[in-house]
Amino acid sequence: MESFLIKGGVPLHGEVTISGAKNAALPIMAATLLTSEPCVIRHVPNLSDVRFMGRILTWLGAKVSIEAGTVRVQAKKIKGQGDYDLVRKMRGSICIMGPLLGRLKQARVSLPGGCTIGPRPINLHLKGFEALGAKITIEAGYVQAAAKRLAGSTMFLGGRAGSTVLGTANVMMAATLAEGVTVIESAACEPEVVDLAKFLNAMGAKISGAGSPTITITGVKELHGAEHEVIPDRIEAATYAIAAAATNGEVTLKGARADHLHAVIDKLHEAGVAVKRQGTNLVVRRKGRLKSSDVTTLPYSGFPTDVQAQMMALMTLAPGLSIITERIFESRFMHVSELARLGADIEIEGPSAIVKGGRPLSGAPVMASDLRASAALVVAGLAANGTTQVNRVYHIDRGYENIDGKLRQLGARIQRVEES
Repeated sequence: MESFLIKGGVPLHGEVTISGAKNAALPIMAATLLTSEPCVIRHVPNLSDVRFMGRILTWLGAKVSIEAGTVRVQAKKIKGQGDYDLVRKMRGSICIMGPLLGRLKQARVSLPGGCTIGPRPINLHLKGFEALGAKITIEAGYVQAAAKRLAGSTMFLGGRAGSTVLGTANVMMAATLAEGVTVIESAACEPEVVDLAKFLNAMGAKISGAGSPTITITGVKELHGAEHEVIPDRIEAATYAIAAAATNGEVTLKGARADHLHAVIDKLHEAGVAVKRQGTNLVVRRKGRLKSSDVTTLPYSGFPTDVQAQMMALMTLAPGLSIITERIFESRFMHVSELARLGADIEIEGPSAIVKGGRPLSGAPVMASDLRASAALVVAGLAANGTTQVNRVYHIDRGYENIDGKLRQLGARIQRVEES
């Protein structure tokens, strides 16, 4: 396995181009299963999860090519069962279920895996499929959905932690080929859902309301091929913005969408960080000393759970007390013990982490437990004195395209090495 060696204390300066959004690209790749015609997806990040999804589509019978940020898929003939070992390793792979059910009226997929950030059940996905008329069975590690016909209906997909992004995407894809009208209430409002709807509409679907809590899908008999460009990754943009603030540098985020980052920008302003639009870019720099800030993660357009760990790393540097509350995933504080190795003072009380900031961080070996925890440890390592070794960086390669190369372009002293 590989790790990052980071010699901290260097302010980041320069420009970084924001890659396409992984969380948009994966469902869009899955949506190509809804048609037998060729589809072209551009601005796709070069990530292990994307390559993994390509392998899943190939296993299902599609012809897939991934080259220079462009994915081409043609799924002329496909089968309705995903490979157990492939699907169980990546949570995002569950999004093949909706397209398979929509096109073939049957799907058999292994229960998905992913990061260790707490239980992420798929009960809302299955609730939506059942509302469309599918019969659901779960046995031997597989979930199976089958229907003689899919019929549109009105359904409520709200859960304990709010709406479900992948569940909304999955049901929306299945409903494009259902008979009649489907209405999803308490639908996820994330930009990635809007991007998927845009691609599906380009394929001939009839979807309205994406980006609001009510999405309406009028079923069509078939979909055709289409071309699409994936939106920029708002989580990657937020991570580089926080890294710039943590190192007291100035970084231009090329292609970042400010309209997707309102909650993050608001909290950065509160913490003493300037974020200014410059054409189609965002420029991030500190305005002086960092200030403590309280953060609560919420469904979009609230503060994203995928930026919680990075924001916590920043707050360890801000004098005073910050309270960071996690409302989406119950086990998303696994980075706390690793930040403590670097000298952070953090206590967990229920769903909240109390950060006593302002103490200097010092480099140490740390272990990445999941994708966003990895990013938080990299941010902390960039700001710490001395050398930080972040182990198990395969997690970060799932969601950040060439992060070490991009950071070196900004002046960071970071190298990828084999773990000793």
